[in-house]
Amino acid sequence: MSIRPITHRLRLPYTNEAFPSGVLANGSSELTVTWDEILWAALTIGRPSVHHVFAHGAASFHEAIFRLSLVRMALEQYGPTATRLRRTSAYKNLDPTEKGAISYFLGMTFCKVFSSRLLSTPWLLHLDVFKSTIPTSVLGRSRPDLFGQQTGSGDWLSFETKGRASKPSSADLAKAKAQAARLVSVNGSPCTLHVGSFAFFANDALHFHWIDPPSDPKKPIKVPETGDAWRFYYGPSKALWDAFGRETRVQDQAGLGFELPFLDLTIKVHPLLAPFFIEENWVGAQRAMLELGEQLGTEGFQLDGLKFESGPSWRNRVDSPPIE
Repeated sequence: MSIRPITHRLRLPYTNEAFPSGVLANGSSELTVTWDEILWAALTIGRPSVHHVFAHGAASFHEAIFRLSLVRMALEQYGPTATRLRRTSAYKNLDPTEKGAISYFLGMTFCKVFSSRLLSTPWLLHLDVFKSTIPTSVLGRSRPDLFGQQTGSGDWLSFETKGRASKPSSADLAKAKAQAARLVSVNGSPCTLHVGSFAFFANDALHFHWIDPPSDPKKPIKVPETGDAWRFYYGPSKALWDAFGRETRVQDQAGLGFELPFLDLTIKVHPLLAPFFIEENWVGAQRAMLELGEQLGTEGFQLDGLKFESGPSWRNRVDSPPIE
């Protein structure tokens, strides 16, 4: 059995603002994270791509590769002992429109990292998944990006996520909060938090800020039921397994495991998730993993039954020579 080397964890500065008493302590701190968590979050944000590639078979594989490659292109660690996550020169030199699109994706990715770690809410779906069931006149243009279900309580939370090149202003925070507040219920259950979040850079280092003041929602949105929408959540991981894991998987008490050597990444599927994963029973998968809760964490898995193991190349600068 191979032993993974001990590495320094990344430390992300963040600020909690206006959260209710007993939910989160307000103020600034740092969250220790790993590349494994970041890549997991990037791959499992539950949304169709801009072109709805999940409806087109093998194209979902390219969406999965795109998400992981985007993180590799935009963010870097300056060495195994570095503790800050910084934007790359390649990212800084992009066209402003391209930079804006990537910032948006990073905003969603890190909202998921923080919601999973601090709010026990790893289950995030994109509201646009439900455009076919919610009238356009109700959705409007100013709406939250994501909503998620909390492990344990089963509560639903609404998130508006944004990415910025610099610290958000008070007006930015208020606008994000107003958008998040529009989602009032999912499956008939009220949303208990409406959070506006920002991932931004200060001196090239990534920071995170989120806010949840009380609000009075205008033009409320209700998601009638989630149905099989969890296919969007697991879709990218399943597409990678279809492409790389079917012939090389290890399927036993350890579950499923497959390597992506070109990305220096291994993805593992918990043994209790594996049957649902293979059969594409996404409603059953989400329900089963939600019930397992903290047991998954004690076994080194994320709360959705997936585990990501990044190799040493992720802990060095993008333009560094490969590690022998």
